[in-house]
Amino acid sequence: MNNNQKIVAGLLRRAYLEVFPTSTILDRLVHIPRHAYVSITCSPAKGLEPTLELVEKLRALPEKRQLKLIPHIAARMIRDKGHLREILARLEAARVESIFVPAGDAPKPAGEYDNALAVLRDMADIGHNIEDVGIAAHPEGHPLVDDRELLEFLQQKQPFATYLVTQMCFDPQALVEWLKRIRTAGVTLPAWIGLPGVADVGKLLSLSLRIGVGQSVNMLKKQKGLLRRVISTRPYQPDDLLAGLEPHLDDPELDIPGFHLFSFNDIERTERWRTESLAKFNGEHNA
Repeated sequence: MNNNQKIVAGLLRRAYLEVFPTSTILDRLVHIPRHAYVSITCSPAKGLEPTLELVEKLRALPEKRQLKLIPHIAARMIRDKGHLREILARLEAARVESIFVPAGDAPKPAGEYDNALAVLRDMADIGHNIEDVGIAAHPEGHPLVDDRELLEFLQQKQPFATYLVTQMCFDPQALVEWLKRIRTAGVTLPAWIGLPGVADVGKLLSLSLRIGVGQSVNMLKKQKGLLRRVISTRPYQPDDLLAGLEPHLDDPELDIPGFHLFSFNDIERTERWRTESLAKFNGEHNA
């Protein structure tokens, strides 16, 4: 096993899944190793309550099923500073050590907050015991915010955060070049790379276009061979993306501590891909 393979294996070992809070998700999380990190999203349609309830249900499970939880606290779903206080109190009561604070996809804010920076500032003003605070980053831009504003937001949010997570991107070169640009601009937060997990291709492409990773999709369309490989993979797996990133993962300037796997709630297949890939990069397939 060469050095690059060792690095990939280490990053896959630290990878964690993003899941949606649904009525069946609690039982399906049995596929996740004990004490693994799990990121829990929030839905614009249902608000923050299902996310907070799932956190509390997971924390109430026996020790043998305990996980490390990273709830998403979307700014546009928080009513006001009083609501934010309540949320922080519930998270601290549930012994949550890490949260992720995006702006959120709700078309209309639930209250006073329309961006993550305002929430982060009020969190600092209120005070909290949460060790790690993550923020969203968009290597290929955002449908509603231009690139200059995105960079300014990253710079302004950096003092209130401890890590960033990149939105899905299918183009490894675009991702690496973007990371170099933000490092040059003074954004030094460790970057957890958002990898699409195992998913049916139709669902993956429609979601990608909705959340603003159309440049990657356009790149796939221009490179017909790559598009053919992606579409012919049933389901999609991020092997080509991982291979493209592999030569850059040991670059200390990029500071990539691990992967954030978008599971689309296909937990079983995504976790199987992770463990099989980990075995491959560890050389266990030759044993």
